[in-house]
Amino acid sequence: MTSAVFPGTFDPPTNGHLNIIERGSRLFDKLDVVVACNPEKKSLFTPEERLSMLKELTKNYKNVSVHLWNRLIVEYAEKNNANILLRGIRNSNDFAYEFDLSLMNHNLDSKIETLFLPTEAKYGIVRSSSIKELAQFGGDISGMVPEIVEKAIKEKYNN
Repeated sequence: MTSAVFPGTFDPPTNGHLNIIERGSRLFDKLDVVVACNPEKKSLFTPEERLSMLKELTKNYKNVSVHLWNRLIVEYAEKNNANILLRGIRNSNDFAYEFDLSLMNHNLDSKIETLFLPTEAKYGIVRSSSIKELAQFGGDISGMVPEIVEKAIKEKYNN
């Protein structure tokens, strides 16, 4: 059985994230979406809110489960018998960052391999930080996030 982990902050979950999850669900027997809990990061949504949204958004994928984690992702992978970290990349900047991270993770646990999955072109400009900024000023984010996420963001910003 091939088991992979797709980690991220998912603040908020975007259509780009869902695209990687959908494609990853076809590539692996089991895909764990792992919501990072990092108290040092200022997030719009709590880890529990992000977990709840992702569980709802992935409920139709039989081989996808969603979890919270507040430690090193390689520790999660080892504990859950996964040896693949799935990472979505939009551009060369993402690749440079993710490449360095993959080297560090592999150094921490040599059984861990990172696979990069390029985003589909239509999601190339979808960034969580840009979505939050756009939403804060009342911009249209409907093409970047699922409807339940758009509603939750509007509630946070009282739009």
